[in-house]
Amino acid sequence: MPTFPRTLPRAAWRCSAALLLALLAQSPSAAEPPALSLDSALANAFANNPELAAARWEIEIAQGARQQAGLMPNPVLSVDAEDTRRDTRTTSVKLSQALELGGKRGARVELASREQALAALELERRGNQLRADVLEAFYAALRAQERTQLAGRSLALAERGVTVAQGRVNAGKASPVEATRAQVQLAEVRLELNRGQMEQDNAYRQLARITGAATTDFAAVQEPSLAVVTPPASAQLLNRLQETAELRLAEQEIVQREASLGLEKAQRIPDLDVSVGSQYDASARERVNLVGLSMPLPLFNRNQGNVLSAARRADQARDLRNATELRLRSETRQALEQWSTARGEVQSFNQIILPAAQRAVDSATRGFEMGKFSFLEVLDAQRTLISARSQYLAAVTQTTDAWVRIERIYGDLSRW
Repeated sequence: MPTFPRTLPRAAWRCSAALLLALLAQSPSAAEPPALSLDSALANAFANNPELAAARWEIEIAQGARQQAGLMPNPVLSVDAEDTRRDTRTTSVKLSQALELGGKRGARVELASREQALAALELERRGNQLRADVLEAFYAALRAQERTQLAGRSLALAERGVTVAQGRVNAGKASPVEATRAQVQLAEVRLELNRGQMEQDNAYRQLARITGAATTDFAAVQEPSLAVVTPPASAQLLNRLQETAELRLAEQEIVQREASLGLEKAQRIPDLDVSVGSQYDASARERVNLVGLSMPLPLFNRNQGNVLSAARRADQARDLRNATELRLRSETRQALEQWSTARGEVQSFNQIILPAAQRAVDSATRGFEMGKFSFLEVLDAQRTLISARSQYLAAVTQTTDAWVRIERIYGDLSRW
């Protein structure tokens, strides 16, 4: 039987430990949370957002109301006894049924059907709103993340300025004031980095809330492979305004109010109660059949007040629909104008401003190292670059905001 050593050599233990550490580093538990993509954020929101889940129940609620509206009134069974003495008591048993006249049941069904259609359109509108909210929160998180990254690059720039200034001071080629100015610039950039980190954390938490997560389960947001889409033409959007969920919802409100008016008009006609029964007279030992008809006389209450209110609500719905169309047209034009202006600014920053500001910083830093410029010129160039980066992010934010405003009205533009 072969024998094995009871102890391993020290080199073997070191190799085993290194292998174990490598396996632990590759294990899922030790890995950082993955970056959240836009598609995942949208999928999580539509699957887990509690407000959208609550809106989905409105469909079944309206379906139950539609089912209830089509039911007939229940018959009424009544038993009457005259005289409490057994030998002289007269007992009547009647079965009554209310017959709805004037098309009340059909009007109720029509109204409930319109309300069911309203619930479906409201769910579609809330879906568009949720998509826009996710886009807004996702790109806000992405911009905060980019702002933090830019602050980190600015920090490296300021640290380089401190190194250069301190080197010049140590070489006796510059005043110690230059190093102090560089230290002040570095402290300001560090404060900006801390503020950016705090805004990034807040943006991550807001995105997690909208997607239906209680905690932030991602370490970063992933830059979408497809950037903000190109703005469509104004005429193209306005021609499809009638297809938007919000305007269709406003038009369905008119139909629903008219159906409500039809029901109130049907309520003006009184119902007919038909009853059949039997009456037994114990003293005469005789049974007789009973047949009865009853109907309220519409002398005073002809439901005229409710009819008037329903008619005015229908008129109100028409005015609200017109107001909605005007508002959507105005918002579309404003958002497209903002989109076009912001995209132009973004292109200017990418093509002209940011490269020129970066070249100015590099030239000023080299000139300061060679003694041609003062450190004030270096600081001025650095601040110009940092300001240009902030303005660039603001322009990108304006572009995204305009895009989200359009999608909030028209839905997913990528399906067009």
